Amino acid sequence: MKKVELAVIGAGPAGLGGAIESAKMGVDVVVIDENKKPGGQLFKQIHKFFGSKEHMAGIRGFKIGEKLLEEANQLKVPVFLDCAVIGLSKDKVIAYVRDEKIQYLQAEKILVATGAMENVIQFPGWTLPGVMGAGAVQTMINIERVLPGKRILMVGTGNVGLIVSYQLMQAGADVVALVEAKPEIGGYGVHASKIRRAGVPIYLQHTVVSAEGKNFVEAAVIAEVDNNFKIKSGSENELKVDLICLAVGLSPLIELYRLIDCERVYVPELGGWIPLHNENMETAMKGVYVAGDVSGVEEASSALDKGKIAGVAIAESLKHISSENAYQEIDKIRTRLNELRSGPFGKARLEGNEKIYEAMRRWENE
Repeated sequence: MKKVELAVIGAGPAGLGGAIESAKMGVDVVVIDENKKPGGQLFKQIHKFFGSKEHMAGIRGFKIGEKLLEEANQLKVPVFLDCAVIGLSKDKVIAYVRDEKIQYLQAEKILVATGAMENVIQFPGWTLPGVMGAGAVQTMINIERVLPGKRILMVGTGNVGLIVSYQLMQAGADVVALVEAKPEIGGYGVHASKIRRAGVPIYLQHTVVSAEGKNFVEAAVIAEVDNNFKIKSGSENELKVDLICLAVGLSPLIELYRLIDCERVYVPELGGWIPLHNENMETAMKGVYVAGDVSGVEEASSALDKGKIAGVAIAESLKHISSENAYQEIDKIRTRLNELRSGPFGKARLEGNEKIYEAMRRWENE
């Protein structure tokens, strides 16, 4: 059985960020990912990032992904692709499938960076071909170069819904409308403004009632909702569309973490059930760390910083860096991460993370 100091599960921004930071400090690292390409969500993000210079503001997501891969290659970090992790034990043995064979890896430390999965909403017709998650749509248009529909209804106005709507328009689709059940747009105004300037209506306090069609989506019925999200009778409106795109949030992908039956905490601001962890991203299982959306759904810049915090903390725990140097480096990363969360859209995430840390402190004192 191969042995390493650190095994990273997931080659997205959090996983690569953690692997790079640890490798810089001399840690023996292996990264495992089930996809055929590394980089996670970054390679379908063609928009420019926000935030600060430290968060690579103004650089397109796929360019950030290329930069991370280049750093990993320079550090000679092995990245096992097309390898599905199927097992994780409390003694830090990882089972994964590679070349159709089950293989095992023993690690001193593990960083779980498995990301998140898309939420769905159910309505009559929701299983028809032509109802898709925004992430799947973004993969099709930006990676596979396939337009999944010509007339689109977007459900959800968070940053994902707004950005994917604009990218669909750039790809040649007609975005008929966006609907949002809440009374306000969920994402950045700059993204919403681009869509409105193009003449696309955004219906607030509206939802999708049903998808119409025999063999595939041919229309969508939307309606207004009240303050309790109940449909107002008589407000229904049918839109001729062939694709209903769902951008209704993400949930941390904790299935792998659940295999070690470790402590979790429910934080709705960050997507739901989350592995209990401290500010250095170490979980209640000593030596197992989490980073990225599996540790609480935020954005790619936050995922990268959380991965870096974990990477430095792991290097320190393996005696590759002094506690003093680790503290200084982590404090620098955490400061810019909290600055990213300090805006109106980050406040809930900041408070959500504080709930996790407080829950971890209570658990440690029990």
